[in-house]
Amino acid sequence: MYNAPISIYALGGLGEVGKNTYCFESDRSIILVDAGVKFPSATLPGVDYVIPDYTHLKNNRGKIKALFITHGHEDHIGGIPFLVRTLVIPVIYAPRLAAALIRHKLEDARVKETVKIVEYDENSEFKIADDFDVTFFRVTHSIPDSFGICIDTPNGRIIETGDFKVDLTPVGPNFELDKLARLGSEGVDLLMADSTNAELEGYTPSETAVRAGVEEIFEKAPGRIIVSTFSSNINRIQQVVEVALEHKRKICILGRSMKNVIGIARDYGYIKIPESELIEETMLRSFKNSDICIVCTGSQGEPMAALSRLVSGDNKNTQIFPGDTVIFSSNPIPGNGALVDRLVNRLVKMGADVKQNSLAFSLHSSGHPCRQELRLIQRLVNPRHFMPVHGEYRMLKLHGELAVQLGLPKENVYLCDNGDVLLLQDHQITRGGRVPADDVYLDGSALDGINNAIINERSILKSDGLVTILMTIDQKNRKMVVKPIVYARGFSAAADTHVVRHSQMRAEDALNRLLPSGASYAEIKHTLRKEISAYIERKTGRHPMIVPVVMEAR
Repeated sequence: MYNAPISIYALGGLGEVGKNTYCFESDRSIILVDAGVKFPSATLPGVDYVIPDYTHLKNNRGKIKALFITHGHEDHIGGIPFLVRTLVIPVIYAPRLAAALIRHKLEDARVKETVKIVEYDENSEFKIADDFDVTFFRVTHSIPDSFGICIDTPNGRIIETGDFKVDLTPVGPNFELDKLARLGSEGVDLLMADSTNAELEGYTPSETAVRAGVEEIFEKAPGRIIVSTFSSNINRIQQVVEVALEHKRKICILGRSMKNVIGIARDYGYIKIPESELIEETMLRSFKNSDICIVCTGSQGEPMAALSRLVSGDNKNTQIFPGDTVIFSSNPIPGNGALVDRLVNRLVKMGADVKQNSLAFSLHSSGHPCRQELRLIQRLVNPRHFMPVHGEYRMLKLHGELAVQLGLPKENVYLCDNGDVLLLQDHQITRGGRVPADDVYLDGSALDGINNAIINERSILKSDGLVTILMTIDQKNRKMVVKPIVYARGFSAAADTHVVRHSQMRAEDALNRLLPSGASYAEIKHTLRKEISAYIERKTGRHPMIVPVVMEAR
């Protein structure tokens, strides 16, 4: 029996969709599976990315041996530039396409640290110290070169599926179900499986099913066709390209990330576009509208993405014309529905014919498994213990209940939060303690992140406004040089005038009371914040940020 247990925990990916980062730690080694980011919601003003808290890894930096990547989506590789600038990752093992995307990402982020990247395939095997023996099985997903990972340890076997769906007619190689079944027959102590579609019964439609819906639109569209999807949805883009070429349309790519990813995918043969059929946006006016297919970013309504820039007129080479057909080949991510609706309404108002995924047109297929596929994986792997991952809490819970329905003891299903530790020892799982796993909000290029206090301040500024009180004080004689000046922002004109006038009066009264008493500047500021805030709340019902500024007269 090997005495030291294996600790298993997530720094991201549990109770959320995004920033997948899973860690496996022995007494002398740590390996990571994936290092993703999460994109901020509307409740995080000014935040560019959300990444995991890497404190535990920094405190154990000497134990880190490798990072393994399952596939090339941002929620699995987007955190790598921040991770490698925070601590040394000796080697990154990644599939061929993901490795290329990572190299480009590191170059684009101007990461100066030297990073060793080793490509793997379904036949690769890596032994990490004497603690981890890592092998791979190919899965089907919405991006090529997607894999699940098998981790053999002296204490037992762990399988982490990565993102997948069981697509029996995929674009690209088949899911290695036979290999997964063999691993299961040999014995699996812990299964960690994708839960993103655990709320949906049945099977996720095949990626090839989308092609019929796209072809129908291409058959009937009289003008330009603009297809918007995720830049990383390479299988979808390849199908759109094939349909466009069959209908004799030239292909124009818009959007920086779309150009980057398609460029890499073409270099590696995952997307095939003859050079003669690819045109720059400056050439669009040289072709008839019926001969053009534009592939672009912006399917989530992002204000700065290529599709939104076409609508707003920010693209100097082209814009939306009446008669354009715009295909949204994606579903809105939770939280983006309002942005997408606003963009669709603007497109329709400009004369475009907008097609979205619906019963009439199958224009999108998820890359994640529905409940019947989850049941299949449970049967094939037949794990002794199960930890649902990759999903919001309700998804994890439903996935865990499904495993129990299939016969797994309820006590062998572990619903964990980021930071919760499971211990694998002698083929048994027990709960351990916790490691730090808070969200880190990134603003610009700073790596130290911003805290919740700053987020709260931004939320206040966004919803309740700002009141600044400027005071000039003669410190020696303890008196005002001039009356306080108040600036208010974020109020209606009438409320603004009222708030300013009465706030000035209250600030003046407070200073006349406080200065002769010898109050410190800190006491003066605290009193002004308290009194002015209470007055504004009483009159307007709002809680603006109050900023007193004291200047000394010389």
